[in-house]
Amino acid sequence: MRQQRGVALITAILIMALVTTLTFSLEWDNSLDLRRTYVSMYREEAIQAAIGAESWVMSILRQDLEDSETDHLGEIWASELPVLPLGSEGDSIQGEIYGQIEDLQGRFNINNLIDQNGEVDQPSLEQFQRLLIALGLDVRFAGIAADWIDADRDASFPDGAEDSIYTGNVPPYRTANQILSTTSELAALEGIDKATLDTLLPHIVALPGRTIINVNTATGPVLQSLDEEMAASDVERLLSEREESGFADIENAFSQWPEVRAQIADTSEYFQLKVIVRVDTVRITYFSLLERGPRGDVTPILRSLGTT
Repeated sequence: MRQQRGVALITAILIMALVTTLTFSLEWDNSLDLRRTYVSMYREEAIQAAIGAESWVMSILRQDLEDSETDHLGEIWASELPVLPLGSEGDSIQGEIYGQIEDLQGRFNINNLIDQNGEVDQPSLEQFQRLLIALGLDVRFAGIAADWIDADRDASFPDGAEDSIYTGNVPPYRTANQILSTTSELAALEGIDKATLDTLLPHIVALPGRTIINVNTATGPVLQSLDEEMAASDVERLLSEREESGFADIENAFSQWPEVRAQIADTSEYFQLKVIVRVDTVRITYFSLLERGPRGDVTPILRSLGTT
């Protein structure tokens, strides 16, 4: 009888331990499920807030085209979007939203490296080489980038790189042989490291079709890349003359370099919206590439979360 009571006691203790463990496990799983549900809900709210900001910015760009004949850094779209709170004072969930708009035609369009036939465009290649020199980077990257997006599989001389180079990597991969969707794709180029890419990215963009440079918003190195006769001192003078309101007369400002006129303008079609949204502990970064047509219609043509 004493042994039976001992076995019964041990059995009861084991059952209690199992019940306790199971209860704790169920509570833990329920807590994780609840947390995942809240995070998913907050993320969706953040995305909807970002899309709302995108709609607001589209109306700003439409109005800007009606109010101004040029695009420059002194306009309202070029200022940072103020930090706006999300949720009222009594809400338990708080958040914020802020961001900025950037004119992408102040950068060199990497897709200009090829023409409509998929062949390398020599003037654009030379401009990209000048941009690399102005940034203190290896000029070979111009030929390597052109080979990455041109239609053929023949390596250009002397700086090209085609499948024979990339298939020898670990893991192996092949060239795109088509225009880029984002400049982040350049990370796959032969010889490109993070430091080089970080230096280059603020001055380049990947836009559909061929584009020209808006000199009212272009960076200094991009301006210098327009002509081989343009020196750093010339760029300093141009930037001083431009200020925030843009050039009063780009014909006169660039009269020293007549061949540049066909490559430049003082208006833009492509803009990028960057919005950062926080809802409770969830934070997202939302990018939207916006194309503005000649009649003011603004269309998002590329959206992404957390990357350019």
